[in-house]
Amino acid sequence: MISLLRIFSSHVGQVSWPVLRRRVARPTLSLGIAVLFAAPSIAATVEGKISLTGSRQTTARKQDLSGVVIWLEGQPAEPLPPASRTIQMVQKTKKFTPHVLAIPVGSTVDFPNFDPIFHNAFSNFAGQPFDTGLYPPGATHKIRFRRDGVVRVFCNIHPTMSAVIVVLKSPYFTSTNVAGEFKITGVQPGEYQLRVFHERATPETLNALERKVALTDGPLSLPEISISESGYIEGAHKNKHGFDYPPAADDQALYPGARR
Repeated sequence: MISLLRIFSSHVGQVSWPVLRRRVARPTLSLGIAVLFAAPSIAATVEGKISLTGSRQTTARKQDLSGVVIWLEGQPAEPLPPASRTIQMVQKTKKFTPHVLAIPVGSTVDFPNFDPIFHNAFSNFAGQPFDTGLYPPGATHKIRFRRDGVVRVFCNIHPTMSAVIVVLKSPYFTSTNVAGEFKITGVQPGEYQLRVFHERATPETLNALERKVALTDGPLSLPEISISESGYIEGAHKNKHGFDYPPAADDQALYPGARR
C-alpha cells in the first residue's frame, strides 16, 4: 500500500506542477497589464484666490473679482495649444462679453453682433492689431490670434465699449470667478513661473506678483494673491484712425439694420 501511494504521489507531482504554473502565470500577467493601462496619468492642480486693494472702481465695491488671468510658464516642455479652437466674444447691449478673455495662441475669436445696430471691433495694440470693419446686426466676424500678448479691444462706433483678450503660449491658464477664486488643472509636474494679468494694475505691480512654483502630482494651494490697483490711470482711447470719437449721437439712426 505504501509503495502504491508513493508511486501515485510521484505521478501527480510530475503532471500537476506544470499545469499549476500555467494557471498561476496567466492571471498574474493579465493583472500586470490591467494595472499598467489603468494607472492614471500624473497631473497637478494649482488653486488659490486673489484680492484687490487700492481700487476706485465700481467693480471692487461690488466685490466682483472676476476676470483676473493666472497662468503658468516654464518646464517641462508644454504641448502646443489647439489651433482650431474657437471662442465667442459677444457684442450685445453695447458691451463685449466676456470683458476679459484668456485664450491659447492659435485660437480664433468670433465676434457676433447681437445688437440691433452696427459694430466695428478693432485693436491698435501690439498684441495683435486687427479691424473687423463695420458689420450689421446678426452678422459676425472671426479673428485668429497667432502670437501671444495682451490685446485691448474697442468698437470704432461706441467709445464706451472695451474688452481685453489675453493670448498665451501656455496651455495652463484660467480666470478668476466673481469671488476671486481660481484653479488650474491637468498640469504636468515640474517647475513653473506663475504670472498674473489684471487690467487695472500697472505692469510694475504685475511683475512683482510673479513667483516660482514647484508642482508634484498633487494639488498646490497658494497663499492669497493681493493685487494693488493704486497707480493705475485709465486713459481715453482713440478710434481706429487715431482720432477722437465724434460727439455722441443716435447711432441706431446712423447705422440702422435689420437682423439677418
